[in-house]
Amino acid sequence: MRRWWQDLTDLVLPAMCGGCGRPRAVLCPGCRAALLGAAPRRVRPMPEPPELPAVHAAAPYEDEVRAALLAHKERGALMLAGPLGVALAGAVRAGAPGGGPGAPVLLVPVPSARRAVRARGHDPARRIALAAAGELRRAGTPARVLAVLRQRRAVADQSGLNSRQRMDNLAGALEVAAGGARLLAEGGRAVLVDDVMTTGASLAEAARALRSAFAEVGDRGERPQAFAGMSGPNGTGDMISAAVVAASPSSFAIIWN
Repeated sequence: MRRWWQDLTDLVLPAMCGGCGRPRAVLCPGCRAALLGAAPRRVRPMPEPPELPAVHAAAPYEDEVRAALLAHKERGALMLAGPLGVALAGAVRAGAPGGGPGAPVLLVPVPSARRAVRARGHDPARRIALAAAGELRRAGTPARVLAVLRQRRAVADQSGLNSRQRMDNLAGALEVAAGGARLLAEGGRAVLVDDVMTTGASLAEAARALRSAFAEVGDRGERPQAFAGMSGPNGTGDMISAAVVAASPSSFAIIWN
């Protein structure tokens, strides 16, 4: 009976903090501060992939933040999607390009490989994106998740690959699903989202796939409203931005004027 009651309690209350292991907390105050305590910043990996849009991150991918993200992704600590979504929403707000009044934010998750989703039992980036969209709506920003990217071919496991190898591995691997470009073109600000950025190769390939889809819409004379009357992030002409929960600590070292 005692074991049964303990198992039931663990379904309702988290067994331990996702960051440091402290009992009975989704994230303890210290780990929550590590995740949410600083303003999101623009980050830039070195070397920077050619297609990479402007990326904002909530926290460095280290220590408690790294532990929390791995607990959510690999160990199924799904309750962590809430605070991770809050962090992602902050990064989205920091980097989303300006649009017209009431223009929705369209969060486009970078897709995981199907085999990884099957092995984990969930899609971490999409789950965090859904939590972030909810947080943005609660704060008054219209937002929704458009999971329109998909893998068009199999890719090798990224672990152990350097930046160049990851870019080669992912080149041409993603595409926008049929009808996805039209959904994006109906209006809103496209923001690529992921849980972590290390080399930036995944976000760069996702951005390439979005730009290709937008170009096809433009070739048909259907200018994406996502671009209409908008200026790119940080004064650039690129209408795609990106946001992540965490990025490699070295990517925070770039000072943007």
